[in-house]
Amino acid sequence: MELDEDGHPKRTGTWLSASAHAITVVIGSGVLTLAWTTAQLGWIAGLAALLIFGLITWFTSALLAECNKSPDPITGRRNYCYMDAVKANLGGVRVKACGLAQYGALVTATIGYTITAGISMTVVDKTNCLRKHGHDVGCDRSNNPFMIIFGSIQLILSQIPNFHKLSFLSNVAAIMSFSYSFIVIGLSMAKIADVGNHAQTSLGGVRVDIDVSSEEKVWNVLLSLGNIAFAYGFSSVLVEIQASQIYEHFQFNIVGLCLSFGFVRISQDN
Repeated sequence: MELDEDGHPKRTGTWLSASAHAITVVIGSGVLTLAWTTAQLGWIAGLAALLIFGLITWFTSALLAECNKSPDPITGRRNYCYMDAVKANLGGVRVKACGLAQYGALVTATIGYTITAGISMTVVDKTNCLRKHGHDVGCDRSNNPFMIIFGSIQLILSQIPNFHKLSFLSNVAAIMSFSYSFIVIGLSMAKIADVGNHAQTSLGGVRVDIDVSSEEKVWNVLLSLGNIAFAYGFSSVLVEIQASQIYEHFQFNIVGLCLSFGFVRISQDN
């Protein structure tokens, strides 16, 4: 096996593979919730929240990009994961604290994906049942079997050795990410074009005591902010993406990718 100067397997990543990873994370399934999110917050608060979370992601990504090598960004030791960067720059008990935060975020995100996948598959199954048998037939479904199926598939796939080296998966995932975006655009256009439905946009979002109650408004606003924060998950995997690149100074490009994809996300939401 060919090794790098630091004894690790030789890096083979390019800007294309990095772009595929970044697109998958930034324009991934999180984009599916942004149409509903903006409807709850309105154009002003919705766009402001997107910009704020985008700037936060850009700032944290810029900091992580500078941690590619430590202690010197040119001659230092390369960090291959987030915990390596924390250990090299902070050390002490802060390594454990950041590790708990990172793995806690990964676990909760995985749980969220599993639940969302189960709900989505249940809706598809229920829709097919209603179209086949009509609304008079009970087509209620439980989410649990689909969540178990999805989780089992993930468990099996996670056992594949060198799974991270299957570069074609990044390209497939990037295509799927753009597919999510086109799905959202298509559904939004269909909603607006529906003659019997008077779809409206609002600067302030859904109206209290007209569309929803005050309690529902507060809950939906908090949920919308959580959806936007969840959609900007790029920085959590940036160190790993950067460590796979064959270019020494790729951090400048990776930050540019993050910033550009932030504007792409905002344009998609419009």
